[in-house]
Amino acid sequence: MSKKVKNIFLVSKPLNKSVCWLYVVAIILLATSCSTPSFFSRKNYKSLNEQLAQSNVFSKIFTGFALYDPGSRQFLYQQEADKYYTPASNTKLFTFYTSLNILKDSLPLVDYVLKEDTLIFWGTGNPLFLHPDFKEGQEAFDLLKDHEGPVYYSDHHFKDARFGPGWAWGDYPYYYQVEKSALPLYGNAVRFVQNDSIKLRITPSLLANNLKDSTAENYFLLSRDEPSNLFFIDSTRLDTQQIDRDIPFRHQKEIVLSLLQDTLKRKVYYYPAVPDSALKVHRLKTGFPDTLYRRLLQDSDNFIAEQLMLMASNELFGYCETRKAIEYAKDSLLADLPQEPIWRDGSGLSRYNLMTPESIVKLLEMIHQSMPEERLFSLLPAGGQSGTIRNWYSGDPPYVFAKTGTLNAKHCLSGYIKTQSGRVLIFSFMNNNYISGSAPVKREMQKVLEWIRVNL
Repeated sequence: MSKKVKNIFLVSKPLNKSVCWLYVVAIILLATSCSTPSFFSRKNYKSLNEQLAQSNVFSKIFTGFALYDPGSRQFLYQQEADKYYTPASNTKLFTFYTSLNILKDSLPLVDYVLKEDTLIFWGTGNPLFLHPDFKEGQEAFDLLKDHEGPVYYSDHHFKDARFGPGWAWGDYPYYYQVEKSALPLYGNAVRFVQNDSIKLRITPSLLANNLKDSTAENYFLLSRDEPSNLFFIDSTRLDTQQIDRDIPFRHQKEIVLSLLQDTLKRKVYYYPAVPDSALKVHRLKTGFPDTLYRRLLQDSDNFIAEQLMLMASNELFGYCETRKAIEYAKDSLLADLPQEPIWRDGSGLSRYNLMTPESIVKLLEMIHQSMPEERLFSLLPAGGQSGTIRNWYSGDPPYVFAKTGTLNAKHCLSGYIKTQSGRVLIFSFMNNNYISGSAPVKREMQKVLEWIRVNL
């Protein structure tokens, strides 16, 4: 017993029985709060510590790990868990929680005002409109197509940039870095598909007119000019290739108007000013599909993540700016995290993001408390079964439900683990600055998680 606890009994006056019992209860509660769960013995701690602290893989890189028991609300094990690491797509867990709290159970599609017979509309950040992979969002198409008067498109409320802070500019032609916008169309990307049964098909078809032939050595089979919407293809290699690729396009008002007019088969004009504040703003909504969250978490879709944060900003402030949504979330939703997250974008592409395993575990606890476990686990990647961990952490039934995060020389995994004893534990693995590829790191992580599954 500590000296401080002993001194409780060193009082100058006799204590009555009720006061004595209060002291006894206080001591019992203190002892209980300081003890670890019975299933996590000293032997278990030693075994886990040997696998982490003495690992030949983890010892050569920067690794943080936290294991938490939500039943007792205690950390079972921590290794450098209060240190900051680049989280990569573990950032999407913050986006997910923010979306759950702000967007609730429905999605805004478009906002609009009516000025006599004229409809002026603007986007809410919703990624579903005309997206080739989603059926939702058709209501916006019907509204714009069926309106009998003039239709104007406005982007007055988009106060963000097309790329997030800390993004790599050289990654502009890759789907994982689609441009952000208030009114995405077709997922802000051109889809090129060719296989044994399909000759080269381009969606949206209007942009097929922007495809140029090039056999220059500095071009890939498919590429795009950075400042424009000119696409290039090496026709000499085309007949032998299977193609399934999305290439982002530059989101500019000219292409938005062209795509809207081509799709709606009607004239659409640009409205450069802020609509009259005296006009009533109408909002078109659709139900919130879990397919969108699965795309966010299982496929780790950066475009969906960024658009969710723009939607959250628009819901809170009436304009689209990721920074404002992040500031709100940190102040109002995440103020109790052990360490403040350095959070700069929705997707985790930013090299400026920095977070700790300890804070991510606490975030995962808040997520777990906010929704039914069955639904949550259906949205996350499942080890050996779905998403970005379909080839790792296999079990029958699956025992790891977690979000990955990968950038160059960085790999993280944070989520939930079901043990054979029936417990659900929360963990966060963050690995930075390895030079031999992610496979050795994943194998070592798999050993640790499998040990936890069997022994705890």
